[in-house]
Amino acid sequence: MFRKLLHACLLGSVAGLIGLGAWYAGALRGLEALCWGLRVDVFAARSASTDKIKVILLDQASLDWGASEQGWSWPWPRQVYAPIIDFCRRGGAKAIAFDVLFTESSAYGVEDDQMLGQAFTGLTSVAAVFLGRQAEQQRSWPAFAARPTWLAGLPPAEAAALSEPGAAFPVPEIATNASVLANVKDIPDPDSIFRRAGLFRVFDGVALPSLGLAALLAAEPAPCSLRDGWFSVGTRRVPVDGQGRLILRFRGPSGTHGVRDASGQSASLRAAAVIQSELRLQEGGTPVVDPAVVRDCYVFVGFSAPGLKDLRPTPISGDYPGVEIHATLLDNLLAADPLRDVPPAVNVLGTLLMALLAAMAVMLSRNARQNVVAFAGFVLVVTGLGLGTYAAGWWWPVAPPALGGALALVGGVVWNYATEGRQKRFIKSAFNQYVGPAVLDELVAHPEKLSLGGEKRELTMFFSDLEKFSSFSEKLEPPRLIELLNVYLTEMGAILKEEGAYLDKFVGDAIVAFWNAPVRQADHAARAVRAAVRCQRRCAEMRPAWERQFGAVVRTRIGLNTGDVVVGNMGSLDKFNYTMLGDAANTASRLEGANKAFGTFTMVAEATWLQVNGLAQGRELGAITVVGRKQPIRVFEPLVLAGEALPAWVAEFTAGLEACRARQWTAALACFMRLPDDPAARAYAARCRDLVEGRLAHWDGIWNLTEK
Repeated sequence: MFRKLLHACLLGSVAGLIGLGAWYAGALRGLEALCWGLRVDVFAARSASTDKIKVILLDQASLDWGASEQGWSWPWPRQVYAPIIDFCRRGGAKAIAFDVLFTESSAYGVEDDQMLGQAFTGLTSVAAVFLGRQAEQQRSWPAFAARPTWLAGLPPAEAAALSEPGAAFPVPEIATNASVLANVKDIPDPDSIFRRAGLFRVFDGVALPSLGLAALLAAEPAPCSLRDGWFSVGTRRVPVDGQGRLILRFRGPSGTHGVRDASGQSASLRAAAVIQSELRLQEGGTPVVDPAVVRDCYVFVGFSAPGLKDLRPTPISGDYPGVEIHATLLDNLLAADPLRDVPPAVNVLGTLLMALLAAMAVMLSRNARQNVVAFAGFVLVVTGLGLGTYAAGWWWPVAPPALGGALALVGGVVWNYATEGRQKRFIKSAFNQYVGPAVLDELVAHPEKLSLGGEKRELTMFFSDLEKFSSFSEKLEPPRLIELLNVYLTEMGAILKEEGAYLDKFVGDAIVAFWNAPVRQADHAARAVRAAVRCQRRCAEMRPAWERQFGAVVRTRIGLNTGDVVVGNMGSLDKFNYTMLGDAANTASRLEGANKAFGTFTMVAEATWLQVNGLAQGRELGAITVVGRKQPIRVFEPLVLAGEALPAWVAEFTAGLEACRARQWTAALACFMRLPDDPAARAYAARCRDLVEGRLAHWDGIWNLTEK
C-alpha cells in the first residue's frame, strides 16, 4: 500500500506540474475560456440592482428610422440626443451616462454642440473620454475640464501602472456641462474577450473613472480608495486585480438592463422610441415609451448597430454592446458582488491536490468498474469546484486541475495495468503455502489488508497542548487562528522530527508524537526529554513575535511517559494510521494536563526520567495520581540540557520537597516561601500553610488530581 501511495504521489505531482506548466504557458486559455463561459451562463442571474439600470441603444432599427423618417445621415446631429436627456429628466432618472464620443466639433456647426451641452445641464450626466496612445490625442488635462478629486491616496506605483499617455476629451460645450467625465476605453483579456472591466485609468496624474463607476459617482458622490486589492466607493467594497479591474458577474444576455414586457422578458430601450416619446410628450401626445420606466434609474446610452462598431466579445455573447459592459460594471458595484481571482498559491496547490487525488483514486482501484467511477468522480469534482467557487464569488481556473487530473488518471490506469499482474503473482507465490485458496483470493483482491496489525513495544510518548487555547481561539478570526496554528505546529514539528520522533498526529493545537517506532532507538527517552526542552525554549523565543503578530500569548504544556504500548497500523480496512495505543500513552496525556496543578509546562514521568542518563537535568516535582489511575507517579520537570548549570533555586525547592516527605511542614513552608516566583513552590506553600494552620489535618505528600 505504501509503495502504491508513493507511486501515486509521484505520478500526481508530475501530472499536476504539467497542468500548471501548460496553464502558465498560456496553452489552456481556450479550454478555460470555454469552461468560464459555461459557468457564466449557469450563474447569469439578475440582482436587485439590475432593475435600477436602464440601457438605451442606438440600434439598426433606430438608424433606419432616423434615415427614412427624419432624413438624418450618420453621424446624427448632436441636438438629436437632447430629447433622450429630456426624456430621462422627465422620468426622474438618477443619472444619464453616454457611451458616445463627442470629441470633435459637430459637422452641423457650433450651435449643434451648444444645444447638446445645454441639455446636459438639466440632469446629472456623464460624458465620455477616450484614453489611449494615438498621436492626435491630447497629452495634458485641458483647461476647460475640471480635475476630479474623487480618488484619494492612490500609490504612485499603481498610478504609473494605470496611466495612459493620451486622451480625447469631449468638446468644451459638452465637457463643461457634464457632471462627470468618464473613460470609456477598456482592455480585454489576452484572448480578446471582455471578462473584466477597469474601474478607472490615470491621465496626466488624474484618476478618471470608468463610465459605470462615473454614473454612480455622479448620482451619489462618495470618497473612493484603492488598498490591498480592494476598491471602496462610499460604503461599498469590491475586490480588484492588480490592474484595478474587477471580474464582471454578468446578469444575462444583451437587453437584461432594459424594460420587461408582460412575459417577464427584458429588452433595452431603442433610441428611436425614446426620441419619439419625448417629442410626442412635448406636443401633448401619447408616448411610445412611458418615461416612468427610468424613474430612480441609472441610464446608459450607447450603440448596438453593427455598423457603429461597438459590439464586444464577452463570455455571455460574441457581439455584446459595449455600453452594456459599463452597465454590468455598475450593477456589480451596486450589488457589491463581482468575482475575484483565487490566489496563485490556491491555484497551484489545488491543481497539485486534484492531480494527487486523481492518481490515488485510479491507482487504488481494483477493477475497470472502479476506474470508471474514478474518472466520473473526478469530472464531477472538477465541475463542482468550478461551479461552487463561482457561486462563492471566486474564479478558480479549472483547466489546470482538469489537465493534471486527466493525465494522472490515464497514467494511473497505465501503471496499474503494468504492475497489477506482477503484484498478484507475487502475493500468490508468497502466501500460497500458508493460506487457503479463498483467503488467497481475498488477499489478491485486497492486498492492503497485509498492512494491518501492530506489536507491543516500549515507547516514549509526547503529548502537548496550548495553554488557554480556547480563549484566544475565540478572539482570532478563523484564518488568523489557522495561520498561528500552522506557524506553531511547524516550529514544534521541526524540533520533534530533528530529535527522531514519529509525529503521530496534530489534533487542533495538540501534538502527539512518540519515539522508538517504527525505527528502534536505544536513547528514546533522552531524545524525548531533549525535544521537550527545545520546544519550550523555541516557544519562549517566538512568543513575543507571535504576540505582536497575532495578539495571543502562546505557551505549551508537555507531558512525557515511557512504557509498553501497542504500535502499528490501526484502523479500518480502508483507512488506518500508524499509531500507538495503551495505558502508558494515556498516562502521558494525563501528565500534560497535570502541569496545571503545579503551574509548570513540562512534566516527565519517572519511567522516562530514569532513562535520561544525564542528557538533561531538572527537579522532582513530587508524586501525583492522575485521573484513571490509583498508583502514584513520581514526576519531574526538565530545566537544562547536558553541560548547562541548574538554577541555584532548585536546591531550595528540593530541600522543601524533602521536608514535605519528612512531614516537617513548617520547614517546608519556609523553603517554599523563599521561592515566590516559582508556581510549583507557591502550590506547595499553600498546601503546607493549610497543614501548619490546621485547615488540613493530614497529607501524605501525594497530589491527587481530579482533572485531566
